[in-house]
Amino acid sequence: MMKLPKTMKAVVCYGPEDYRVEEVATPRAGKEEVVIKVEACGICGSDLKAYHGADMYWAGEDPWLKAPVTPGHEFFGIVTELGEGAAEKHNLQIGDRVTTDQINPCGKCMFCDTGRYWMCQVHNIYGFQKDVAEGAMAEYMRFGSTNRIYKITDGVTDDEASLIEPAACAVHAVQRASIEFEDVVVMAGAGTLGLCMIQLIALKTPKKLVVLDTNNKRLKMAKKFGADICINPLEENAIQAVKDLTDGYGCDVYIEATGSPAGVTQGLEMVRKLGRFVEFSVFGQETTTDWSVIGDKKELDIRGSHLGPYTYPIVIDLFERNLLTAEGILTHSFKLEDFQEALAMAKNPEAIKVSLKP
Repeated sequence: MMKLPKTMKAVVCYGPEDYRVEEVATPRAGKEEVVIKVEACGICGSDLKAYHGADMYWAGEDPWLKAPVTPGHEFFGIVTELGEGAAEKHNLQIGDRVTTDQINPCGKCMFCDTGRYWMCQVHNIYGFQKDVAEGAMAEYMRFGSTNRIYKITDGVTDDEASLIEPAACAVHAVQRASIEFEDVVVMAGAGTLGLCMIQLIALKTPKKLVVLDTNNKRLKMAKKFGADICINPLEENAIQAVKDLTDGYGCDVYIEATGSPAGVTQGLEMVRKLGRFVEFSVFGQETTTDWSVIGDKKELDIRGSHLGPYTYPIVIDLFERNLLTAEGILTHSFKLEDFQEALAMAKNPEAIKVSLKP
């Protein structure tokens, strides 16, 4: 066993816009638990929304986000401590590079009992609930006994390993879209998740892949990753362009990953009757629309997409086979001490994925 220090540096969230880098107790592994030395932790759009006080995290007398807590749910690291039975249960040894799902499932609810652990009723997501799901914006992190832990193979680079979590979410979203060869697919949003989804959709070989984003730099990357057509909605009428491409019908599949309410209403107008609309984004504000479009006018198939269940091994394999790349997506990295600077950069249009490297 490696000797762990008694304390470590960690980012601690106390409330909206009240995040501090502090010296805290290093986590220790209990029965069937694992402690890792964090190698990288990405800053997600949901982290930014939580930082700025979005209602979905902070609203009500008993908010879902339980502070004080260390944020961070996009991570990988090196096994440094194995609790009793953990080596056997998870097939691990000290020094393995690993990651796990974003959620620390209870293992007892109806969803966990039936293998649908990503919808766990308790729903402790790493980085959002103190004690039971402390995140990875720290030097060390503890995985719970109910976690599915994945070894990262030697053929996966550290940059690729740092993108496993968003890529796993991307795989699930693309799976939810049920893409067929003859489909015209619109991918709305070319951030980290969108750029991962674009690569995955291209592997599905649809008839056409159209990517929408207001950032032309990201659209250039989308083209490189397999988009057939790239549209900036600020520069042209995206809805009309897609309808012109489809003889006026609209796209077969629309995947929403913009995080903007406009991305939803745009998609509902752009998708054809009987089309499939996949909602992936986390929103910082309410989104309203005329629901008759979903039912009476178009009879749409609306599908949500949450986390990356059973998709981590798929992502590791795709990176191994060079069918998925992190090239150009991971743009900036910072030390823990520079957390505020990292947050500011994550909002900069020039950045795509910003990562903390303890």
